[in-house]
Amino acid sequence: MPMPTLRRVLTAASAAVGALALGLTATPAQATATLDYAALGDSYSAASGVLPVDITSPLCLRSTANYPHVIAARTAARLTDVTCGAAQTKDFTEAQYPGTAPQTDALTEDTDLVTLTIGGNDNGTFINAVTACGTAGVLSGGKGSPCKDRYGTSFDDEIDATTYPALQSALRSVRAKAPHARVAVLGYPWITPATADPSCFVRLPIATGDVPYLHALQAHLNAVVQRAAEETGATYVDFAEASTGHDACRPAGTRWIEPLLFGQNIVPVHPNALGEQRMAERTLGVLGLG
Repeated sequence: MPMPTLRRVLTAASAAVGALALGLTATPAQATATLDYAALGDSYSAASGVLPVDITSPLCLRSTANYPHVIAARTAARLTDVTCGAAQTKDFTEAQYPGTAPQTDALTEDTDLVTLTIGGNDNGTFINAVTACGTAGVLSGGKGSPCKDRYGTSFDDEIDATTYPALQSALRSVRAKAPHARVAVLGYPWITPATADPSCFVRLPIATGDVPYLHALQAHLNAVVQRAAEETGATYVDFAEASTGHDACRPAGTRWIEPLLFGQNIVPVHPNALGEQRMAERTLGVLGLG
């Protein structure tokens, strides 16, 4: 073979090998696209009580260490965080405070990922139940089941009658605004253990017989959240197993939820920084992003 021809063949071969190597090592354009991520939800999403506070929305008691910020940092996502303490399902489509837009206004057709916790504030389920049972527990000296005896199935009845359809409506509004997004609906990590821990009464003054009552109430709420999520095409992130052993009765460094009294957060009975981090990690795992 004449030298010029040989040189051309070798040059072409070298170029082909280089192109092949580039093709093997280059990252597809889709894989490098930044996730457009919107975080919605209530105080469990906002991490109310965890420092540092997001000063751009002081009424919402939102933390920049909440699980949406952890997820965004792990995935290099572009985060729009409209989580807000005390939010109810209605605040997805209505203004929670004057000058605060409905949460679903943060969604567009280009939104890739949505996360949220919602439903616990509807009917005052969490605050009413914990306050009522805490008061009853103090008055009874921690004995019996005074809260269950007084309220019976009333909290559960409200969850079925009003919270469940409200959840369906709220999640449909999310899907309407962000039709192409993956939607992750997080359950609520355990507040109480399954059975009473006598040593916890000073921090979580719930009577012995009311601890399983509140635990069952939370399980019921999570089941309704899961049902509404699945019926509207969302992914439910279950914390029933993951948060067992990390309730408000556990010591600092183990618990994800702070107790009613003598806790480390300025907002009691809410996730601490560790809880928010673990919620993020669990969500990333379920979504296959971690």
